[in-house]
Amino acid sequence: MAKVQPHSFFTDFDINLFKAGKHYRLYEKFGSHITTINGIEGTYFAVWAPSAKSVSVIGDFNYWTEGEYELNVRWDESGIWEGFIPLIGKGTLYKYKITSNNNDIKTEKADPYARRCEHPPKTASIIWDDSYSWKDSKWMKTRKKHNALDAPYSVYEVHLGSWKRQVEEDRFLSYFELADQLVTYVKDMNFTHVELMPVMEYPYDPSWGYQLTGYFAPSSRFGYPEEFKYLVDKLHQNNIGIILDWVPSHFPEDAHGLGFFDGSNLYEHPDPKKGYHQDWKSLIFNYGRNEVKSFLISNAVFWMEQYHADALRVDAVASMLFLDYSREEGEWEPNIYGGRENLEAVAFLKELNEEIYSSFPDTQTIAEESTAFPGVSKPVFLGGLGFGMKWMMGWMHDTLEYFSKDPIYRTHHQNDITFSLAYAFTENFMLPLSHDEVVYGKKSILGRMPGDEWQRFANLRLLYGYMFTHPGTKLTFMGAEFAQSNEWDFENSLDWNFLEYKSHSEFQNYFKALNGLYKTTPALYEKAFNHEGFEWISHDDNKNCVISYIRKGKSNKDHVVVVCNMTPNIKEHYKIGIPNKGKLIEIFNSDAKAFGGSGIENKEEIYTEKQPWNGKDFSVNIKLPPLGITVFKLK
Repeated sequence: MAKVQPHSFFTDFDINLFKAGKHYRLYEKFGSHITTINGIEGTYFAVWAPSAKSVSVIGDFNYWTEGEYELNVRWDESGIWEGFIPLIGKGTLYKYKITSNNNDIKTEKADPYARRCEHPPKTASIIWDDSYSWKDSKWMKTRKKHNALDAPYSVYEVHLGSWKRQVEEDRFLSYFELADQLVTYVKDMNFTHVELMPVMEYPYDPSWGYQLTGYFAPSSRFGYPEEFKYLVDKLHQNNIGIILDWVPSHFPEDAHGLGFFDGSNLYEHPDPKKGYHQDWKSLIFNYGRNEVKSFLISNAVFWMEQYHADALRVDAVASMLFLDYSREEGEWEPNIYGGRENLEAVAFLKELNEEIYSSFPDTQTIAEESTAFPGVSKPVFLGGLGFGMKWMMGWMHDTLEYFSKDPIYRTHHQNDITFSLAYAFTENFMLPLSHDEVVYGKKSILGRMPGDEWQRFANLRLLYGYMFTHPGTKLTFMGAEFAQSNEWDFENSLDWNFLEYKSHSEFQNYFKALNGLYKTTPALYEKAFNHEGFEWISHDDNKNCVISYIRKGKSNKDHVVVVCNMTPNIKEHYKIGIPNKGKLIEIFNSDAKAFGGSGIENKEEIYTEKQPWNGKDFSVNIKLPPLGITVFKLK
């Protein structure tokens, strides 16, 4: 082996920051890096394995032979092994062969910092670099306005392997093909952002990407790393933001992964009560270990910095926050204060968000968090976890439960559809109808709707109309925008053939128009997280199953009135209260014939009368379409 001084590649590396868990750019030094040392081209390797007796780099360049290229352990007791191998470079396959000080246990591991991995089921790391030339400078300079909390935020959640497949060859679309087809489609449908279910390398397709082994590598299923950058670039060039699903909550036990890395519980917590997730049969990171904390925060920074991600959606936050998550009595131990909170995970999440918003102030972090843990989307300096947004799981559950009921029974469940406004402004909520709601026998969203075919589609239009006029940002899983009938199947493409049917193509037109309404109506997004942006007109007309409210923008002239009729009955002269003298002009109606509706509309301007109603000084009589939502401009 051509040896070099252990410090040669780490000359500007602060080892104390690493040990303290405060180094957030570890990928700059760890992993494999093509470089030239003393005039010799080759690759420098660095890996953290403090329990190792020896670490060898094995690969296709030396017939996977252990011992030929042994790394040097650093003198500073950091547990870092490093070394330079001449004359190998881009495209070379490699792993680390580790002999542990713990009973000479041997492990063979992929590089935790590898920039590219072999296509599963193969498991080797690949030496890689790319010199991609970004063309999204305009987006990056102005993305703050797209990512701000007072901007429209309509997210299209995508699983790359099943959005659309290449039918003739029965294969995934490549990043290049997606950059053409997906970007064009999302732009045409008026979405503002795309959220990708985990694109980091994962070995097992049925995990949907939520069991990661290559935290720094875009999945090789769809192409090279620079081709993924091209996809991100094309989204940005078309004014579409990209959100990456990120999984710091757990990782799989696969032999080549992070588990038992150097013959010890290096990345996972050594106590099974804290380090093993029984539901997912996976390992849980040791958030109290500084070097692990640096690994995870560095990974989040990596996707923001190297791949221009606009937001991270952090998966399974609830499982991180609570020591008793999915555990019975006796299967967990309280924290030092006797509580159930995982104090180390709480501290990690706060530190993560502080670093992201410090280094990338024009981005967002979004928590998938399903409990009442306080302050998830409050700044750290105010005692919160520091996320920008939090998924509103209560809204999702109550809304789907309400809309699945036959309208005849809705009169007894008015509170189900209005309760979310009792807590809507306690967090910065995102309203999700995600992939989790269309699998495992839950049916598609359309499949949950009651009634005959016309009523089912009318209910679906009403549901999404209610969603897009409710305070909060929006997330829609792929296929819902054209009323996919079947449950999501990760092994197959969406049922695009359904667009041959008028009811589905009309619904797609409706969804496009609904996104357009949302993006062009400031009252629907400018105060999405502020109680000043919402005012009830009537929430207690359970007899008629009607709810009505005002959405308010920063300017009084932007206010809109929203009325939802949750029954299949036309209401010819329905009275609602209005706070000011003026007139209503209908600007959106889910019952329009172009959307497959019956065409019950308010075609004329409607002037207020000086007759108090619903606690307001004025009132109007309007026509309500069956199972419809009507939006009026209030002038």
